[in-house]
Amino acid sequence: MDLSSAGLRVLRQIAESGSFTAAATRLGYTQSAVSRQAASLERSAGAALFERRPDGVRLTPAGLTLLRHARTILDCLTAAERDLDGALAQAEPVRLGLFLSAGAALLPPSLTRLAASDPQVTVTTTEGTTPALIRAVRAGSLDLAVVTSRPPHRPLDDESPRLHVETVAETELVVAVAATGQFAGRTSVHVDELVDAPWIATPASHAEPLLGVWPGLPGRPHVVHRARDWLTKLHLVAGDFGVTTVPRRLSPVLPPGVSLLHVDGAPPEIRRVLVARLPGRPLPAVTAVTRAIFSTL
Repeated sequence: MDLSSAGLRVLRQIAESGSFTAAATRLGYTQSAVSRQAASLERSAGAALFERRPDGVRLTPAGLTLLRHARTILDCLTAAERDLDGALAQAEPVRLGLFLSAGAALLPPSLTRLAASDPQVTVTTTEGTTPALIRAVRAGSLDLAVVTSRPPHRPLDDESPRLHVETVAETELVVAVAATGQFAGRTSVHVDELVDAPWIATPASHAEPLLGVWPGLPGRPHVVHRARDWLTKLHLVAGDFGVTTVPRRLSPVLPPGVSLLHVDGAPPEIRRVLVARLPGRPLPAVTAVTRAIFSTL
């Protein structure tokens, strides 16, 4: 096979983003350029690598096989670039992904612990939804991801081999409301009272869930503001412009003017905080980052 590094990067990005269009945007290519690279890869491999579906693009078994080798090749090229650039030989980089609300409560204390215990480890971070982070781990763009799951806590994806997943903690999902608004002074709210509430949510797409609305809400939610940044959502809550859901573990870093309410009249929504990586023996730097995360939560 005659494979270029550009083609392998296109393969990895399609696997991560789930579409040719999104892959082109992230790589700074035109969609036609990505399509040409994909077609060239398939000709070279002599097999179909991509499955076009209504909800996007997924890799075929042959595509997943090639992706597994592409990760190794691209990692070696990255290491060679670091060596040629004169990067410190002692530096041990780790690419870490975190679900959207984890950064403020989890990232600073974890990095502080890591700096004290393993100063040679350098961490770069990316935020995203759990599905997006899992695709990035599969594609080899991330070494480790902090993600969430909800009951019944099924596997994070249906690809093979299974990811290595560890449960870090469990946290209750609650509703964030304005401290001086309709629900002022309360510690709980009945789910029926939330039916007509104005919700502040992260937009949904064909591959991403709607985040910020109570999962067991009867009827269709009335979403008035859509924002991906959790801090934006919470400041809108503080201004009494709507309500949103957050893990209770965020309580230490809430902005002023926000209260958290337990939801009555519905089954409790317990979320697991997980760390996920590709199977196999992890590099010592990945183990060090995982240890720092566990010691924080």
